Amino acid sequence: MTNNRANELNSPMGKVYLVGAGPGDPGLMTVKGKALLEHADCIIYDALISPAIIAMMNPKAEQIHAGKRRGQHSLVQSEITALLIAKAREHAAVVRLKGGDPFVFGRGGEEMVDLIEAGVAVEIVPGITAGVAAPAYAGIPVTHRNYGSSVTFVTGHEHAGKYQPQVNWQAIARSSDTIVIYMGIHNLAHILEALQAGGRPLETPIALIQWGTCPNQRELVGTFATILQQMEETGFDAPAIAVVGDVVSLHELIARPSLLPVI
Repeated sequence: MTNNRANELNSPMGKVYLVGAGPGDPGLMTVKGKALLEHADCIIYDALISPAIIAMMNPKAEQIHAGKRRGQHSLVQSEITALLIAKAREHAAVVRLKGGDPFVFGRGGEEMVDLIEAGVAVEIVPGITAGVAAPAYAGIPVTHRNYGSSVTFVTGHEHAGKYQPQVNWQAIARSSDTIVIYMGIHNLAHILEALQAGGRPLETPIALIQWGTCPNQRELVGTFATILQQMEETGFDAPAIAVVGDVVSLHELIARPSLLPVI
């Protein structure tokens, strides 16, 4: 073993905090997460982190954008993990900032395992997930005693290495009152077809919520029979959450909260 490699393995390790930034509204950032952003030595952050939350970051911290968007990956996952390990050797407190919650379709679990196996201390700071917050800001509760007592959170964009389809949409259609679909906009036609095959009728309500909890939040509400045409006519696109089920009918009844900046 070379001296450089031995020094690298024996160097003191900092701690990595996997922090959920929430869905975009800075007022939904947790107090603990905000404190870590203000005092971290290094912050490695994803795409879709709102400018207001980026503004909370310690200006003296090393700030690294490592976001992934459809077809525009700045770093692949293995490179992000290697970067986290390297920065933990350089800094005492490293924040890995993820949109929503790190453990809800955020690959936080993968990063946690890789860091622990590399001997890096890890702490999880949960965040509010978009699958709850975006519908709430649209006046849609994901559960309601009169409309839906069960909810399923599911990804509409599976890992590229998986055989398709991995999600059993027909089983979900039969077993859950409310279905919240992350990253499903580009596969929505296939998803709706599979849910119909599972017994959901064409009249099933569906809401699409783009840029949830942000000032530019946009909603599109329809049914299985109409939503695809509505998307085409309005140019509706990702990033968006889809909510399926009778709870969508409450959309017009509950006042939408004011999306004002936090002072």
